[in-house]
Amino acid sequence: MDKALYVAMTGAQAALRAQAAVSHNLANASTTGFKALLHATEPFVAKGEGLATRTYAMGDIGGFDSSGGSLQSTGNPLDFALNGADLWMSVADRGGQPAYTRATDLKLDATGRLTNGRGQPVLDDAGSPIAIPPFQSLSIGADGTVAIVPQGEAGGQAQNVARIGVVQADPRQLTRGEDGLFRLPPDAAPTPAAGNVLMSGVLENSNVNATEQLVAMISLSRQFEMNLKVIRSGDENARASATLLRAR
Repeated sequence: MDKALYVAMTGAQAALRAQAAVSHNLANASTTGFKALLHATEPFVAKGEGLATRTYAMGDIGGFDSSGGSLQSTGNPLDFALNGADLWMSVADRGGQPAYTRATDLKLDATGRLTNGRGQPVLDDAGSPIAIPPFQSLSIGADGTVAIVPQGEAGGQAQNVARIGVVQADPRQLTRGEDGLFRLPPDAAPTPAAGNVLMSGVLENSNVNATEQLVAMISLSRQFEMNLKVIRSGDENARASATLLRAR
């Protein structure tokens, strides 16, 4: 009887972990450049003395859906979308280390520093934070070059001030941190992307399919309830067996 209890218990735990991933995806259904979390369940055979008769359900949240989201035209010169699922914008994390994201909704803070919508400093192709001097117009080229017409220069020519750091990396090599940023393994180096790497004036929406996630949430809720029923049935059977043994 304990076999059924342990299998149901681990199944319920796996369902809860999957629910956490689905909830996170739904919460970020409108987040720019968000990549949906993936969850999976795999069997785990409990090893020990005797026969390997217990196989538990192990739930794990790992990986992400690297497919592109839909594009939304904004007309904002600071917004852009990356041309390819293997392209990533370089930003600095809280520790000042380079990391990668698809959240390319850029803004300027009070000091002229270029950040994305999450407040993460955008890095240039040399790995340094980008600061924009006062300007009267700004544009971002298809290769990531930021050009401005300096403030006070009426009819002046645009000047290149920086190039946004865009790298090419296989999504299968990247891992997502708790801060939502993606990182390569320590022994892997990013490849600088060249050519027309972005489209200006548009944003990539989240690739979360809200309808699919809602259906998954309902399905996981039912799975969790079924596992609880198995646990309750196992407990009732164990109590009934104990009562019969005491009656002898």
